[in-house]
Amino acid sequence: MTQAQFFQAVAEAADLPKAQVRVVFDAVEAVVTKRLKGEGKIPLGGLGNVKLVDRKARIGRNPMTGEQIKIPARTAIKIAPAKALKDIFNKKAKK
Repeated sequence: MTQAQFFQAVAEAADLPKAQVRVVFDAVEAVVTKRLKGEGKIPLGGLGNVKLVDRKARIGRNPMTGEQIKIPARTAIKIAPAKALKDIFNKKAKK
């Protein structure tokens, strides 16, 4: 699915013009970015949570040559799905 197809699907589901959906998603992106910079965590309702995590520096390996390389420390964005969303895709087999 492309971004345009995604916006079209949301527009149809919400019965809104595609241009309005794009404006809303741009606003969501701006709010999420601002909140992550300030608080480091933001809930996304039934989808889950987005948070910043610090990754330590470590030694990795170049898969082509096998040479060891140093991977620097960095801040990463982690998306943790909500339990309800996970349960939709991980239903236990009924006995």
